[in-house]
Amino acid sequence: MKIIHCADLHLDSKMTSNLTKEKARERKVELLNTFDRMLRYAEEQQVEAVLIAGDLFDTNHVSAAARNVVRDGIRNHREIQFYYLEGNHDGDSFLGSLEEIPDNLKLFDHSWRTYPLADGRIAVTGVELDRDNSVSIYNTLALNAECFNIVMLHGQEAEAAPKEGAETVSLRKLKNRGIDYLALGHIHTFKIGDLDGRGKYCYPGCLEGRGFDECGEHGFVLLDIDAEKGTMRHEFVPIAERRLYTLEVDVSECMTTADIADRIRQALEREKISERNMLKLVLVGEVDVECEKNTELLTKMFASEFYFLKISDETRFQVDYKAFALDESLKGEFVRLVEKAEDLSPEQKAAVVRYAIRALAGEELE
Repeated sequence: MKIIHCADLHLDSKMTSNLTKEKARERKVELLNTFDRMLRYAEEQQVEAVLIAGDLFDTNHVSAAARNVVRDGIRNHREIQFYYLEGNHDGDSFLGSLEEIPDNLKLFDHSWRTYPLADGRIAVTGVELDRDNSVSIYNTLALNAECFNIVMLHGQEAEAAPKEGAETVSLRKLKNRGIDYLALGHIHTFKIGDLDGRGKYCYPGCLEGRGFDECGEHGFVLLDIDAEKGTMRHEFVPIAERRLYTLEVDVSECMTTADIADRIRQALEREKISERNMLKLVLVGEVDVECEKNTELLTKMFASEFYFLKISDETRFQVDYKAFALDESLKGEFVRLVEKAEDLSPEQKAAVVRYAIRALAGEELE
């Protein structure tokens, strides 16, 4: 039996933290389309069940478009059983909008609920965590050891006992409980590991990266379970419409914007990042305080090569005080004065010198 495990889709996310309004709207649509593509994949691969381990939506106020895509996707794939466990971002808007719950949509609540699959040889068990049950639910979990047991939860993994709160899952308290596959949600990157000698735990990550804290490949996990033997194979399936990258570029010793642009081109040639994707360039290294560096110009120079480009300047300024030792100009006098300042750190001294040099040159200060 083939089963898809997905989580943290965050449909209807505003997507405005980096993007223009136009591209944010486009990315919202792409999230919906990725969900639809996952269902088409499920149909093509003859998947029999889809586990949605929380945060299907990003907000309680679900748009008509998002609501309809999910509702129609479930209704139009009646051969697939959908197991939807609500997360901390989900609310009652979607389920409340349904005139009736489709037969192939299985829901959970704040007590353990189990659904049989494959003539009872596979069991899907889940509970929605809240402040009242987040500590006590471990004592009430009862599984049939003869079944292949899938357990669904939404929360941050924790080896120790959970703290009070709805978003913590104690892996220690779930060990040796007869779990074969712990289907988790809440962490937005793919992660799989051994729960104990019998089972594994897994976060599939989100279907689409939304910000530069969600770089890398995104998708879902495909499980292929042999119910007779009680064995499982798993595969991570990338499906995201676009990928986000963060790329550090060392621009040490560069003296001009053109020099920095050359370093960026060299880095891009090595990485081969597709123009469909979103990129955050982080400038690092040490540059001279007299370096001419214009990040706005650099953004203009490379923005057309990607769906979205952001440049973050994390360079540090360095001052060659020896070069100013015999400089009799106002600039030299000021630099020597700053060098002697005892109440400033080396970084603060470099920043002061940088601003002073730019001001003396008549440059516009940020």
